[in-house]
Amino acid sequence: MLTGKSISVVVACYRDAGSVHEMYRRLTAVLREITPCYEIIYVNDNSPDNALELLAEIAERDPRLTVITHSRNFGSQMAFTSGMQQSTGDAVVLMDGDLQDPPEVIPALAAEWAKGFEVVYGVRERRRENALKELARKVFYRLYRHLSYLQMPLDAGDFSIMSRCVVDSILQMPERDRFLRGLRTWVGFRQTGVPYVRPERFAGESTNSMLDNLRWAKRGIFSFSYQPLELISLLAFAATVMTGIAILLYTLFYFLIPQSPRGFLTILVAVLFLGAVQLFSLSIIAEYLGRIFEEVKQRPRYIVREIRNDRKSAGLHGLPGGEGALKATEPAVSVSCPRGHPTQSNLSSAN
Repeated sequence: MLTGKSISVVVACYRDAGSVHEMYRRLTAVLREITPCYEIIYVNDNSPDNALELLAEIAERDPRLTVITHSRNFGSQMAFTSGMQQSTGDAVVLMDGDLQDPPEVIPALAAEWAKGFEVVYGVRERRRENALKELARKVFYRLYRHLSYLQMPLDAGDFSIMSRCVVDSILQMPERDRFLRGLRTWVGFRQTGVPYVRPERFAGESTNSMLDNLRWAKRGIFSFSYQPLELISLLAFAATVMTGIAILLYTLFYFLIPQSPRGFLTILVAVLFLGAVQLFSLSIIAEYLGRIFEEVKQRPRYIVREIRNDRKSAGLHGLPGGEGALKATEPAVSVSCPRGHPTQSNLSSAN
């Protein structure tokens, strides 16, 4: 056994029915080698396939498997948040349900965690997918790191193991438009990465289109960067400088070269340029404004329809039950990790 501490594994499930049995088999085999105290939390994000039936069948014979079902599809970030809220372990592993996050990498993550790191994330050294997608992802992570006000790890997704203090810190953040890998970096603590090869989906097809991936990239950038807003200022300054230069040149041409070109085409180019700058600036402002609008509505992050094998409410790990998913705001609290490896979060009201 690698550790005697408890570990919770949160698996986000949407259109992953074909991977359920294989994931459960490989995950339990790996966890039994790591710790005698573990739980698996499957979050069924209202998957339209028969994933719930398969999970319910497994949960009937394995009390260590908790199945959370959402009232609708809230997205992977809300699924992970829901599972983290339900988790009771000293550490929490996040992974996708399509087996692109191999369970066999968890021992390497847990080994680093046992050394005292509060966050150990998987670094996607290579993906088994087409070269164009691989290049696009590489470019995104490097652009994301350059634009962000944080030192974001390169090629690191949600696949990670986090200590209880880190999980509690992330759960305290009230935002709805969540980008967990960014929040994981924001909270700090001691972090390191473990490289792995990300395989193709075990079954089915990806639910993310190119447009979905673009929205995903925008979420990360606009959540952790102010540089798009600074770009508007730079564009305004550049347009002002070019306007001043144009005025000076036209004045000189008027006196030095009376027959120089002038008229409709010049006005058209100037209007189109300024219009493009204005529309581009408005699109950046709209991205931030839309996110502000979503936050101020203060809707619940997700709604849980049912929980099978609710270990947290039953107190099977000797830990207190959690708050309801419908709670819209969280009190500000402070979290501290003791030196060495943390086993329990230290919560106190900051008000």
